[in-house]
Amino acid sequence: MSDLLARHRAVMPSWMALYYDKPIEIVSGKGNRVVDSDGNTYLDFFAGILTNMIGYDVAEVREAVQAQLARGVVHTSTLYLLRGQVELAEKIARLSGIPDAKVFFTNSGTEANETALLLATHARGSDQVLALRNSYHGRSYGTIAVTGNRGWKNSSLSPLNVHYLHGTDRSHPAFAHLSDAEYIDVCVADLREVLSTTAPNVACLIAEPVQGVGGFAMPPDGLFAAYREVLDEQGILFVSDEVQTGWGRTGSSFWGIGNHGVVPDMMTFAKGLGNGFAIGGVVARGDLMDALPANGVSTFGGNPIATAAANATLDYVLDHDLQANAARLGPLVLERLAPLRQLPAVGGVRGKGLMFAVDMADPATGAPSAELAAAVLEETRRRGLLVGKGGLHGHTLRMAPPLTLTEEEAEEGAAILVEAVTAVNDAAA
Repeated sequence: MSDLLARHRAVMPSWMALYYDKPIEIVSGKGNRVVDSDGNTYLDFFAGILTNMIGYDVAEVREAVQAQLARGVVHTSTLYLLRGQVELAEKIARLSGIPDAKVFFTNSGTEANETALLLATHARGSDQVLALRNSYHGRSYGTIAVTGNRGWKNSSLSPLNVHYLHGTDRSHPAFAHLSDAEYIDVCVADLREVLSTTAPNVACLIAEPVQGVGGFAMPPDGLFAAYREVLDEQGILFVSDEVQTGWGRTGSSFWGIGNHGVVPDMMTFAKGLGNGFAIGGVVARGDLMDALPANGVSTFGGNPIATAAANATLDYVLDHDLQANAARLGPLVLERLAPLRQLPAVGGVRGKGLMFAVDMADPATGAPSAELAAAVLEETRRRGLLVGKGGLHGHTLRMAPPLTLTEEEAEEGAAILVEAVTAVNDAAA
């Protein structure tokens, strides 16, 4: 392993982070568990950053991909009719709730968000975009521009004129004394103030219903409905970034934005749809999708292999009602994690469906602590659990296990997490 690590560091960029003091190589997986090259088994509560949505070695996905491979066609391009792509687009358009929806496939969430920004700025004839503080929308030039998290912005240069809104900073001292309804009122007032300082034609608001890299921070339910009322007054489009919140993960709705009672003009998606195969895309109103004046193509987007995997994955999610599983097990995990709120080293515990997070804080000052979060990551690995990190200050543990999680696995993972956080808390006291 040390040899592989040395080789990695010699040829990979230094900004491409690896977890753990001694990084692991995952070599196999089955169900919701993976095995590393040293033979250690882990319950996976991060799912390849929410990508292995229905776990590992799923027969339905494997057989669909093998059947496509057996036909001898791995790729043709969107210049030809692709049956699997059309079938998948039909399903997503129907599930989106967007009127007269059309779908364009890409390879990733970053590409999907770039496409949505292109559609919005063209439709409105404006480079002005609204985004949320603490947001993350991708690593490309345009998506970095609308990312409101300094730790993930590699350039201050921008092709867009971006204005940042409140939404997930409910615990900020300026707002901590407010009720959710009062906080929403303040955010809406701020939106109106921001719009009064912009040019008269704003293209869109792009927002994550639950901020992924931002540490699963989330606005109060209903905030985006209140924002939408203001946006509609000026014809400003709304893009919901569902890269991490789609496909029933939040439990209470199939798309994360459903918790706000809003049907957006566009939604972007990626990650879990292919259960590990690279696929993303945009589902949007047909008039917006059709409005681009020049040619467009996605060479690998929506290719036969990826759409075979995605069709099988989406069918599995629907056939097994995995949204209901997220709705059932999410509260169970949060209940088991609730005692952590009493620990001095824990700044907060939250979640929605099978997305939950624990903020680590300096016991003496209450300040966000990336160091303690890293320590918990090591403790969970030692105990056989994989979790992720995030948050504006790198201080948040974030967990998003496969939607196929069982009740026994939920109990096991929560117990390990409580043990690990408690051990780090005790050591820091």
